[in-house]
This record gives sequence, C-alpha cells and structure tokens, in this order.
Amino acid sequence: MAQTISYDDFVRMLRCAAAQIRANHEHLSQLDSVGGDGDHGTTMVRAMGCLEKAVDADTSAQVPALLQNVGWAIMGVDGGATGPLLGTLFSSMSDAANQVLDAAGIAAAFEAGLAGVQRQTKAQLGDKTMIDALVPAVGALRKAADDGLAVGPALQCAAEAAAAGAASTVTLQARFGRARNIKEQSIGTQDPGATSISLIFKGF
Repeated sequence: MAQTISYDDFVRMLRCAAAQIRANHEHLSQLDSVGGDGDHGTTMVRAMGCLEKAVDADTSAQVPALLQNVGWAIMGVDGGATGPLLGTLFSSMSDAANQVLDAAGIAAAFEAGLAGVQRQTKAQLGDKTMIDALVPAVGALRKAADDGLAVGPALQCAAEAAAAGAASTVTLQARFGRARNIKEQSIGTQDPGATSISLIFKGF
C-alpha cells in the first residue's frame, strides 16, 4: 500500500473527482430543484471543467502550485457560493501541501482547505450545507493518519465519512442558500452541496 502520493497521484485524484461529478450531475441538479434553482449539477460540471483545464495547463509539476491553480480556476465559476467555496478549498490546501504527501500530510492539507472555507462561510455543522460532509471527511482523514493508515485507506475513511455526512442532511432544515427560503420543506432531501463534496472524496 502506497505510503505517499506525489504530483501525478494528485492529478489522478482530481481527474477521478471530476469524473464522479460528471457521472452524477443530473442527480445533483435534481436535489437542488427542491429548494434551489435546480442548476447545482450544471454548476459543478462547469467547476470540474475549470479544474480539468487547470490540471491540463499546469506545467509546474508541484503539488502546491497545482492546487493553487485549480482553486483559482474554480473560483471564477458562477452559480452561487459553489465556485468561491470550492475554489477556496483547493487554494487553501496549497498553503499546507508538500510535494510528496503521506496520510498526515494530506490531512494537514485538507485541514488548511477546510479552514479556508470556514473563513468564507458562517455555515456550521447541521446547517445543511457542504460543511456537513467536509468537516467529517477531514476529521476522519486526520484520525486515519493519526492511527497510522496508509494514504489509500485514509482517503477511503474520508470518503465514507463524507458520504455519511451528506446522508445526514436529509433530516436537516436548510439555513443557508435558496433552500432556506422553503424552511421545513427542505427536510427530507439530501443537500446537493454536501453530496458534491461526498462525490469528490469518493473520486479521491
């Protein structure tokens, strides 16, 4: 089992995340149609297109530069808070990323990414947003690293935690975004933003 990942591995992770979003974009828009504009899947596909273009154009062969370039590319996507928040996740990860990352290094990078996102939004756990998937994913990644797991199993733990976090939003009432306007009618549907984060970690 690989104990570290390098630039090429990170590129594969990003491409796999984009593939997961593309394969599920209609479901994401269906979830968004309950309380939003029904365009979240389309927005995420655009974001992943920007991600892929940034990956294709990157000649740095450096993980921090790759993450910074991907982050800035996604930030320009229109469609509510998705672009700015997802872009901030990747660009902030670059602050703590090294060229070769073990599980602890990946956890540190994602912790920096989460901190960046939390500086941009007041959303907390339980508010039915991407935070409900991102926080448990990053926490699971850190625990797995502290427990000595290799990179692959650590990312698997993060993916499982993100999926559980996204699933937990079914019972929550939205407090952010357009879905907050329908109040208790938002209960019963999984949050599209949290679902996107879950899919991204599944790809990773």
